[in-house]
Amino acid sequence: MKIGIIEGSIRKGRNSTAVAKWVYENAPQVEGVEYVYIDLASFDLPLFDHDGIPMMMGKQYPNPAVQAWSDAIDACDGYVFVTPEYNFSVPGAFKNAVDWLSPEWLDKSVACVGYGSEGAHRAVADWRGIMANFNVHVVRQQVGIPVFAAVVDGVVQADDFKKKNLADMFDQLIASVKQRRG
Repeated sequence: MKIGIIEGSIRKGRNSTAVAKWVYENAPQVEGVEYVYIDLASFDLPLFDHDGIPMMMGKQYPNPAVQAWSDAIDACDGYVFVTPEYNFSVPGAFKNAVDWLSPEWLDKSVACVGYGSEGAHRAVADWRGIMANFNVHVVRQQVGIPVFAAVVDGVVQADDFKKKNLADMFDQLIASVKQRRG
């Protein structure tokens, strides 16, 4: 089983690196589970402007950056979305990246770690609705990181409660992926 931990911001000076690194470094070591770090910013995706419908494109895209994104997402069985909250919702660049694809997401599982001034709970709620379009199971447990209080000098300062939430989130995600894979 391969779980992609997606750093979902492309903003310069982003806090996503600290949060995604914390998630990756604290992912539980489980036999048969591999974690892959996927940095959205490294793909340099264009705005979705294709005249084709992603569901009908057979995972073949005319833009090399989009094809690389497709290949990275398709290689995983489940994901952790490390998502900021921008203006009470999901970040545009991350939503654009999701919009470029379709069959790559189908019937998979997602967990969310949100960060922002209040922990990005609204962004996570929006991701639940967005990913429902792909029949994705977004696990119930989520982690909210209030960046102004919990990210110090580029490092997440997580208390025992946050660490337990993260462990529970991974347990739910791994169980969901196993169930969906049969």
